[in-house]
Amino acid sequence: MKIDIRIDEKTQETTIIVQASKIDEEITEIINKLKEIENKNPKGTITGFKDDIVEIIDEHKIIRIYSSMQKVLAQTSIGTYLIKARLYELEERLDKNNFVRISNSEIINLKRVVNFDLSFSGTICVNLDNKETTYVSRRYVGKIKEVLGI
Repeated sequence: MKIDIRIDEKTQETTIIVQASKIDEEITEIINKLKEIENKNPKGTITGFKDDIVEIIDEHKIIRIYSSMQKVLAQTSIGTYLIKARLYELEERLDKNNFVRISNSEIINLKRVVNFDLSFSGTICVNLDNKETTYVSRRYVGKIKEVLGI
């Protein structure tokens, strides 16, 4: 694949042209990624509440997002924030290369995972870099194995 970027100061709107001999799986994936970027809310930030203060949390600082007692919380290395969005909405907004749903009540940041322990029968133990442990529910084990390529 060749990438050609042309800078023209007279250009009023950015245009992306994909030129190929045919539409194959790679081209379809590129088009879908471009549509995702165009149609979604800006990725990379989540608004969180902590002690009556609203903060913008960079997604790279998020270790995990989980629901507890009817609330959605984002855990970072500097604290836990209340998020006023549903898990499925956050799952759609977060970078799918970094974040994965491991249960009906939890999304983890793959970049913050130390290891996956497969020794438990029927589930996967996830050790995070903040020394916490969580578990992949049986329903999501297949999805996690697919993401990990195992």
